[in-house]
Amino acid sequence: MSKTEILELLKDKRQKCTVYTRVMGYHRPVESFNVGKTGEHKQRKQFALL
Repeated sequence: MSKTEILELLKDKRQKCTVYTRVMGYHRPVESFNVGKTGEHKQRKQFALL
């Protein structure tokens, strides 16, 4: 079963998730960013703590 098929089956159980990021010392939701800042946020690399 592919990822797309699994997502379609569980579509009714999903809910929107608000993603926050730290900007200039405080936290803001990513959905409030303008187009340029949203694109910049998508290009960031995610780091995992070991």
